[in-house]
This record gives sequence, C-alpha cells and structure tokens, in this order.
Amino acid sequence: MTLPDASDLSGIGTPVDTFAGLAAVGGGFGAKLAWVRTRADDFRREFASSGTPDRITTCDLVTLPYPTRFGLFRAALSPAPFLTITNRMLVIRWTETDGRVRTLLFEPSDVELGRNTPYFAALAKKTPSVLERLLVTGNPSVGDHLARLGIRPEDVDYLVFDHLHTQDLRRWVGTTADQPDLGGPVTPFFPNARLVVQRDEVAAMRALHPLQRPWYQAEHFADLRPEAILAVDGGVLLGPGVAVVPTPGHVFGNQTLMLNTDTGIWASSENAIATECLTPEHSRLPGVRRWTRDWQQEVVLNANTLETTADQYNSLILEKSVVDRSQADSRFLQFFPSSELTAHWISPGTRPTFTHGAISHG
Repeated sequence: MTLPDASDLSGIGTPVDTFAGLAAVGGGFGAKLAWVRTRADDFRREFASSGTPDRITTCDLVTLPYPTRFGLFRAALSPAPFLTITNRMLVIRWTETDGRVRTLLFEPSDVELGRNTPYFAALAKKTPSVLERLLVTGNPSVGDHLARLGIRPEDVDYLVFDHLHTQDLRRWVGTTADQPDLGGPVTPFFPNARLVVQRDEVAAMRALHPLQRPWYQAEHFADLRPEAILAVDGGVLLGPGVAVVPTPGHVFGNQTLMLNTDTGIWASSENAIATECLTPEHSRLPGVRRWTRDWQQEVVLNANTLETTADQYNSLILEKSVVDRSQADSRFLQFFPSSELTAHWISPGTRPTFTHGAISHG
C-alpha cells in the first residue's frame, strides 16, 4: 500500500509532541512508566488550552461476546468463558477558525465485514445460531446513525480507529482494484474522508506475526485508495479539543482518542474494556480488586494480543494520568472504552460496577 508523506500536517493538524520522547527513555519499562507520569500534567495543560469541539454524539453499533480471559486479563473469577462488550462509534464535530465544519468518526466499524476477521469467523463456526442470536445484538449501522444525525457521507473528514483489529474499510474509503467478494471496484461511501492511522501499524500489517494474524484482515487493505490514508508519526491535534496520541502495546501502532469537553478530558481506546479497570480498587467484578492488590497491578489490561504487554500497561497509565474523574461517580475516570463491558445474563460475574455508556457534549 502506498502511503502519503506524513511529515507535513499543515491544514490537517498540529503535531503533539508531549510524549514524543518516550521511545528514547532508557532504563527499561519501569523508567518509561515513571517518565509517562511526569509528562501527564504538561499534556493536560496544553490540551485543555486547545478548546473544545462543538458536539460529540455516541452511537451503539454492536454488542457481542468476547473471551473473559482477554478482556479481564488474569484478574477475573467469572465461570463464564465469554463476557459481553458493546462497540460504539463517536461522532465529533468542530468548527475551524475559517468557519469550516469538520466531522470525525471514531470507531466507525463496518460490522458486517468485520465478522470475517479470522478469530471471530472461527468462533462463529463453533457457535450454534440460537446462541449467537442471544449473544450478538445488532444496532443501526454507521450510515443509519449518520442519516439520523443529518450528516451526509461526503461531509465526513476523518475516520479514526484506536487500532485496526477486525476492520475492513473497503466500503468506507473505496478501492483501486476489483474486489470479487464485493462485486468489483468499490466506490467510497465516505468520498472525502481520510483514515488517520499510525504508520507503525500499517508497517506491521505488511508482515504480520502469527500471533497477530487472527485479529487482522490485512489482505483487505492492499487495494484501498492511497489518497484516503493519512499515516502519521505520533500525536496529532486535529481540532479544538480533539487529538490522537500514540499508546503502543495492544498493537505497536495503537493510538488513543483524546477529547476535551464540558466535563473535562476523556480518553478512548481498547486498552481496557471498563473504566473500573483503571481504578480496580473500586471494582466489584469478582477477582479484580483482589488480583490487582495481590500482584500490585494498578490497572487491568485488555490483552487479546500481547505484542508488548509492559508498553500497553504504561499506555493505560498514560490514559489514566491524563483524564478527569467522572462527574457521575468520582471513583471512576473519564476513560471511555471503545468496546465497553456490558452486563449480560449469560455471562455471570462480569456485570460492570460502573459504565459510561456514552460521551455527550455540546
């Protein structure tokens, strides 16, 4: 895949370099963790001064099963092999200084094509259809949500994901070659949108490790329209109160969406599946509080892949150190999982203590 040059972000965003020196920190993962904490206040101050977007709307896309051993890494005592998560899209709009309105979609998953991800496709083959109907709850599609909000596809400027596990974006950004399973070359649903992705993740997809392959549909990225892809190196402030910051670990090119709102700063990623995973001392999930206390773990990771677990831990601490506390319950933080733990009767012992459910602003 041909990638555009990301060295010049003029007209697209402003580099965010608060955490740019992390890779150069010597002394091991513990030294990197300490360094991240020291930079959090600087980021908070700088990011808060950037302003706020006009509006943020949350849209449910799909509720589905997910292995408990991944979502509550080592900590859960639930007898259920699967818990339930809800994947949501955030629709973020802001106005540039020249009066142009920008629209960013965070996690606009093509749920239908996402089912072809090797891990989930294999799981579906083993799951009776009756059970699948109980576990999987569909919601309006990305297009349906936008129509309800009065947003035309051509008005969307940016597509952002925390990482590209499970994603197939051919229908969103279009292709340059025939796609036999989709009936030929694909005309983009979002003709003016650019996919903002960390260059490290795109590079990794060219030669996936066997531990990575079950979670990617890398073959479906080869023919994407190159002009629709913006590969960035590090953090970028895209608009007032809207930024992406690298948070490597879950995948090498993981990134977190940062939002400054009426209630303060939020972070959204899939580094954890519940906000209580960042303050486990307040969790009522069986096993979580005890496990983190016994093992002196400050957070509980979402660990379906273990590319660099210590990096992911440090990234979750970065998120924890930057965000504000929830105004609904100050024990918990304004960390909004891109796929959030959801109570389900078929998954005993996995009912979350607290859920955000949505980010609302403007």
